[in-house]
Amino acid sequence: MTEQDPLSTVRARIAAAARLTGRDDDAATLIAVSKTRTAEEIEPLLAAGQRAFGENRVQEAQGKWPALRERYPDVELHLVGQ
Repeated sequence: MTEQDPLSTVRARIAAAARLTGRDDDAATLIAVSKTRTAEEIEPLLAAGQRAFGENRVQEAQGKWPALRERYPDVELHLVGQ
């Protein structure tokens, strides 16, 4: 991913907001919501260093995350939604 990609832009905005409030740049965790996305769509974010992801359906997560977690064992998964 390039410096102008959306992930880098969001990270920069989070870091700027943290600095404005006197917090460390890493005070907030960006959780990328990957529901309805395929493993192939998620892979570039993983390659760019994104490690926290949110899913809203356990069954969907079970279908795509085991293989991804083999390559990226430090991934954090969160259940989001109601």
